[in-house]
Amino acid sequence: MGKFTARGIETETRLGYHADPEYQGLYLQVSQGKADVKRSWVFRFTSAATGKRREMGLGPLSTQSLAGARKRARELQQQVLSKLDPLEEARKDAIAARLEQSKVLTFDKAAELCIAAKSHEWRNAKHAAQWTNTLKQYASPVVGELPVQRIDTGLVLRILQPIWTTKTETATRVRQRVETVLDFCAARGQFAGDNPARLDGHLSELLPQARKIKKVVHHPALPFEQINPFITKLREKGGIAALALEYLILTAARTGETTGARWDEIDFQNRVWTIPAERMKAGKQHRVPLNDRAIEILSTLQSHATNSYIFPGWKADADMGLSNGAMLALMKGMDEFKQYTPHGFRSAFRDWSAERTNYPNEVIEMALAHTIENRVEAAYRRGDLFEKRARLMADWGKYIETPARLVQVMHLPLKKVRNKD
Repeated sequence: MGKFTARGIETETRLGYHADPEYQGLYLQVSQGKADVKRSWVFRFTSAATGKRREMGLGPLSTQSLAGARKRARELQQQVLSKLDPLEEARKDAIAARLEQSKVLTFDKAAELCIAAKSHEWRNAKHAAQWTNTLKQYASPVVGELPVQRIDTGLVLRILQPIWTTKTETATRVRQRVETVLDFCAARGQFAGDNPARLDGHLSELLPQARKIKKVVHHPALPFEQINPFITKLREKGGIAALALEYLILTAARTGETTGARWDEIDFQNRVWTIPAERMKAGKQHRVPLNDRAIEILSTLQSHATNSYIFPGWKADADMGLSNGAMLALMKGMDEFKQYTPHGFRSAFRDWSAERTNYPNEVIEMALAHTIENRVEAAYRRGDLFEKRARLMADWGKYIETPARLVQVMHLPLKKVRNKD
């Protein structure tokens, strides 16, 4: 092209690279686009590290003038003379720019983005709400408006120390969630360095071990010996909530599994209730054998079914199940049993199974839909011991129907029974 001029480069149509004779390494690249000719700037250089020829785009002619391209080429040539690779330097500048940008990404905003990204792996909206609420209540007052890059160990301790010994379970979840948010930012290039919320080898040296201070609060459980008197009182109540609670006891199910039960999950012919994986705590489908009384309750309700839920909510025209608090509220109204909870009946079933039956532990655990902790055992156990569980649940139903007076006599030592006789 000879000497570059503003007019000349704007009208150049010959395809290829055209070197600027006044600036070493600067080229005008002319290429054929779909509709017309495209012109852009390229800087060519030899890498001091590898000795290879490399090139770096400087932008199209429409946005980068001749004067601007020459100025940029002069800066890049200085880097080459200093044994630097302009492409590597540009990459480092981009990383630094992202880190600088992260200074305006607050923890609250990062938590919002993290929850939105991870919510697809959670089974229900309740999990996302728990994340949002705990971070908002405990983390936001301390670091919510701070850039994530400024969060350090001291700030994390300010979040955790007030609740670590008094609300240990909550505190451990808050720590895990703060750690996850910061890991999320690190993966996006918006947080650099070690995660200050990491436990192993870090916070574990600064905080007491959670397992040694955690206060386990169990659901109040009715002693299994009082099951029959309770059922007798419960049947006097009547209503959907009472039937749902009795069904929960008969099947040793959880509250949410019971209130969410649908008619299409029931197989009357084979006496099976199949709970889909998405409604189970362990995320696996669970088959529940139904004993005589459970079938009787279902048959009674089926004749009056108004929607797809077995235990419908109070709105007759809405296809919705009983609220999670309905059974608890019912028990609160039973004076002699108001201190107990529906979930506690699973403990009653567990105690009865262990103390009054000879069923193997694995049958009982599977009846409660507990996850097998031993991975090797879990891998080999492909069945669900359904037939054995069916006998267990039938025996549970019979025990529930046995008056407490007879139960006590049945389990007195033999010598005492004879004396009484």
